[in-house]
Amino acid sequence: MRIEALKDIGVTEVVLAINYQPEVMLNFLKDFEEKLNIKITCSQETEPLGTAGPLALARDKLIDGSGEPFFVLNSDVIKTTGKVEKFVEKPKLFVGNKINAGIYLLNPSVLDHIELRPTSIEKEVFPKIAAAKKLYAMVLPGFWMDIGQPRDYITGLRLYLNSLRKKTSSKLASGPHILGNVIVHETAKIGEGCLIGPDVAIGPGCIIESGVRLSSCTVMRGVRIKKHACISNSIIGWHSTVGQWARVENMTILGEDVHVCDEVYSNGGVVLPHKEIKTSILNPEIVM
Repeated sequence: MRIEALKDIGVTEVVLAINYQPEVMLNFLKDFEEKLNIKITCSQETEPLGTAGPLALARDKLIDGSGEPFFVLNSDVIKTTGKVEKFVEKPKLFVGNKINAGIYLLNPSVLDHIELRPTSIEKEVFPKIAAAKKLYAMVLPGFWMDIGQPRDYITGLRLYLNSLRKKTSSKLASGPHILGNVIVHETAKIGEGCLIGPDVAIGPGCIIESGVRLSSCTVMRGVRIKKHACISNSIIGWHSTVGQWARVENMTILGEDVHVCDEVYSNGGVVLPHKEIKTSILNPEIVM
């Protein structure tokens, strides 16, 4: 969604700083290039370079000779009153109620202060710029939350769908089989007799067979949910399958290419990728 936001304000090219398996990320984002008509390229690190080092590595991609500033997306906590008098990385004593949403607008001259080595933009670069009284912060309206944990992700999904309802309700699904706020990709297929929602996101290429019940869950790309399965408060990973009459609930997390057999019950199981689940998971546990 950050790429969509960049596109909305006129950004035409995005450079991703990636350390591990960049081809996987680029394949995943290929649809964004076509859908949003935005160029996405990759700057690959051979070693982790922190939050600033990748900027030095991608210098040639970021500077086009125009001298125009560029956005950097990252995140951390800041202490600010408009002009940033002091920048502190993860302060032990939190000051105020502001959080760094990780959206930086940098002049190309900032790159002159970054060496091609592991460097933290928050710990090494921003404190110096703040000391020189050249670092500013802009308070943005709206809601922010950390969705790094699965339960928080589901909460974030609910809040995002509520936002869509208020701002662009046309993006939400509708029909007799939809309950509350639901978003369904145009390539997904939903069978007869299903009840979907509230707070459900269904990704591209998903197949939801007849009689399925979904609530408070995300179903990612290429998933198949077979007849009469029931999923709630869970995340179903890419290209996974949930069998007939299976029940998946209580923050069950299925990794990529996980196959839950017919009539299996999962109560909070966290399943690593490329697994087949033949027996029920009665208590929350990690399945490796």
